[in-house]
Amino acid sequence: MVWKRHPSGDIRRTEEEMEKYLNTIIYADTWIIEGIHNQDWVSNSFYQAELIVFLDTKYSVRIYRIIKRFVLQKLGLEKSNYKPTIPIFLKMFIWNKKIGKQNFFEKYGKFENKIVIVKNKREIKRLFDCFLRTYLTRGKEYANITNL
Repeated sequence: MVWKRHPSGDIRRTEEEMEKYLNTIIYADTWIIEGIHNQDWVSNSFYQAELIVFLDTKYSVRIYRIIKRFVLQKLGLEKSNYKPTIPIFLKMFIWNKKIGKQNFFEKYGKFENKIVIVKNKREIKRLFDCFLRTYLTRGKEYANITNL
């Protein structure tokens, strides 16, 4: 959403371009979006979503994953759409601490009836197993998955 990928280098979209591009996706019949963005330009996706899955992993797990990803990217063992630099690495810690859960729920907590919070791989697996069973037995209708 944020970047236009080009062989000669990525170009950052303006917020207006990002919102327009996002709207082409969320008005389709089916769609899935993942990411950490919760700025105003993404708000329409939360309004249009049937289900919002919030991954609420432990802070220590997120820190470990940031460090692991950075090391793997620097070693060339994991692909990156950006150059993994120390300033970006440090920003990830700031984003992890300040931009996450509190900001999301302040802005989008009003959608609590369609938010499912999962905290670990086991809960994610249960959620998607339930979703898959429901999808296969009822078509596109959802079961009440908040009562996992």
